[in-house]
Amino acid sequence: MIVPLQVCVAGCTAGQRAKQVPRGKYVAGASILVGTAITMFLLVLLNVFPFTPRYIIPIAGIMVGSAMRVTGVSMKRLRDDIKTQMSLVETALALGATPRQAILQQVKRSLVVGLSPILDNAKTVGLISLPGAMTGLILGGASPLEAIQVQIVIMAMVLGASTISSVMSADLCWRAFFTKAYQLETKVFMSD
Repeated sequence: MIVPLQVCVAGCTAGQRAKQVPRGKYVAGASILVGTAITMFLLVLLNVFPFTPRYIIPIAGIMVGSAMRVTGVSMKRLRDDIKTQMSLVETALALGATPRQAILQQVKRSLVVGLSPILDNAKTVGLISLPGAMTGLILGGASPLEAIQVQIVIMAMVLGASTISSVMSADLCWRAFFTKAYQLETKVFMSD
């Protein structure tokens, strides 16, 4: 019951960041749910953590929070990039590109921008900052090796959930930027 509530709040928050994206809250919520569910399923399937509320709730919270930030930023950046490069997208469409082909560069850029903080954090964890789980385990008396192992798992699950969520959100929201006639939906880009 708590995890679906976490996903709903995260979807609303990420959707609010990208409020100009049509149905942004639903796109963000669905993307966060799928990214978290797939990653959680793999963690349970591989028996990394026991399937009990003691483990599932905090682990899901970490994944949902990370996916929320990445999803909101990616969706907002995609819409903003398409808005600033409307003439480029319209030219590509006029030359016969499909909508997906016309905005491929903007999608890639939005994913890079959205995932950059997570990737930078993963590269420097333990060198520049000691994350909360690792610090808590060490202060709680666990060996540093065990703390590092847990932190590696946490970073992998955060990367997995965030990547799946951001890719899915970009894939779901770009369609709302076009009409059925494969033209840019200009009213989406007029409001700010």
